[in-house]
Amino acid sequence: MNNNQVVATVGDREITQLDVELLLKSMDPQKAMHFNTPEGKSKVVQELVNQELFYLYALENALDAEEQYKAELENITATFLKQYAISKVLKDITTDDAEAETFFNENKDQFVNPESVKGSHILVEDESTAKDIIKEINEGLAFDEAAKKYSKCPSKAQGGSLGYFTQGKMVPEFEAVAFNMKQNEISEPVKTQFGYHIIKIDDKKEASEQTFDQVKDQIKQHLLSEKQQKRYFETIDTLKEKHPIKINE
Repeated sequence: MNNNQVVATVGDREITQLDVELLLKSMDPQKAMHFNTPEGKSKVVQELVNQELFYLYALENALDAEEQYKAELENITATFLKQYAISKVLKDITTDDAEAETFFNENKDQFVNPESVKGSHILVEDESTAKDIIKEINEGLAFDEAAKKYSKCPSKAQGGSLGYFTQGKMVPEFEAVAFNMKQNEISEPVKTQFGYHIIKIDDKKEASEQTFDQVKDQIKQHLLSEKQQKRYFETIDTLKEKHPIKINE
């Protein structure tokens, strides 16, 4: 549909498809979804009609001549102008792949995938129960079936799987054991604040360096933000020299 297509008129004022799209874009995405149907868009058009009616009401009653309106409009205009000025000051700042690659080569220690393990666990309330479950597993009960049968953790629905995790994601007592286990090894009961865990390590990934292509966009955004911040404060310093500032405490 053409954005210039007129979808309604109020007096001599036109409401276009572009007005409808702009109102939808201004909404929270979840809310906008409910209006993304013919019926929903009809409601949006009606709301735009309502707003135009209030606009005409304001003109008919000379609300735009009231001092309070003028003061509020001045504040809104000043706020917008400030943001517009900042965007003008920063708009020509760019970064490129060469800068990003130089930063990457000089800071490779910042771009490392830490060691991670893929683990499963069974959580119970006491040590004796944990030992009985380990005995059943050693006698042939599959770990995931034991988790579904006995675990008190919501992960029981996935057979106890916790997925991959790195250091700092689990409680210290759990990690101290998990990161020192071998693949497919099953632990003795491990006590934490949550109870007793039986841990099984399903996979391990050693720490590895990330490639430049993996982090290029991240680096470019970082460098761009740094340049923008530098320009912002340089401009502030220049403006401070031109305009006296007094802060009342």
